[in-house]
Amino acid sequence: MSEDIVIRVLLLPLALLYGIGIGIRNLLYQAGVLRSVHFDLPVISVGNLSVGGAGKSPHIEYLVRWLDQYIGIAVLSRGYGRKTMGYRPVTVIDNAEQVGDEPLQIKRKFPDVPVCVSESRVLGVPELVKRNPETQCVLLDDAFQHLAVAPGLNILLTEYSRPFTRDWLLPAGRLREWRHGYRRADIIVITKCPPNLSAQRRYELLMEIDPYPRQRIYFSRYRYGALRELFQPGSQRALDLDTHVLLVSAIASTDYLLQYLGGEAGSVQTVEFEDHHYFEEADLNDISRRFESMPHRNKIIVTTEKDAARLELHEAFIQEKALPIFVLPVEVSFCDNDEVDFQADVKQFLIDFKS
Repeated sequence: MSEDIVIRVLLLPLALLYGIGIGIRNLLYQAGVLRSVHFDLPVISVGNLSVGGAGKSPHIEYLVRWLDQYIGIAVLSRGYGRKTMGYRPVTVIDNAEQVGDEPLQIKRKFPDVPVCVSESRVLGVPELVKRNPETQCVLLDDAFQHLAVAPGLNILLTEYSRPFTRDWLLPAGRLREWRHGYRRADIIVITKCPPNLSAQRRYELLMEIDPYPRQRIYFSRYRYGALRELFQPGSQRALDLDTHVLLVSAIASTDYLLQYLGGEAGSVQTVEFEDHHYFEEADLNDISRRFESMPHRNKIIVTTEKDAARLELHEAFIQEKALPIFVLPVEVSFCDNDEVDFQADVKQFLIDFKS
């Protein structure tokens, strides 16, 4: 038995207690003791069963990029990790401590789209609509477990390499609630799929998840763009096999990213922190030492868009050390012909809501 399995088994009693607590809460909502709020405009929730890594922000960005062409779209997030409280509109000149890294990332990509943060979605949605009366649809970021709001469309994300069907409850695993919570989803998207996903593998995952007849399953992957310099977004460069990379990341899972970088760069070293980690001066000093110790002449530091929002807080240090930090942008694309059907499902939801 591997060490990982032994640790999980030892943590099972705590996971069971956690699961009982979550189960009681969910039953109270199902029984109507605790009530979910419905809103008179379309609300789409994007979330997952696990504690990060499924790609919520890139999928929110995909929906914004597509839907903003047709309707007034807005985004409401909890603003995880921010050091402020209450409802707050996100602006492009905010920083991660004020609004959280992911909302800031979304706002800077879509400056004309209202992006707001609020611990309470129940209070946040009406406040957002009051301040932005042109809003015709609200996207809730990471709200699958937020049962106080009843979304019209519930989109559940799960990683290709770590589907919820093989995970365990916290703290033995990464699940926020029992696996059967997937039943609340209207659409399930299997994310971070490999580029050569076969029809056989798709079928196997469908059988493993065993969706209800009303549920639709789609498959998506990441598409990475050209690197941009951290403090000069207009300055871009391409990766090549002559470039050696120090990857600095504080995200839930780097496997997919490392696989991509491994095929594009000459070599990749990593400095990893916990998800949403706020970098301190000691961290930056360690990163600087690690970078200087790399023996290559053609070397750069690469980070994610989410991490960039927190690294920006140390602009003076980074500029003083002349650290060449580049940000790797990412977008979602759907596998095979899934995009057409996925968009059709979302459109149908919006049409049905109006009728």
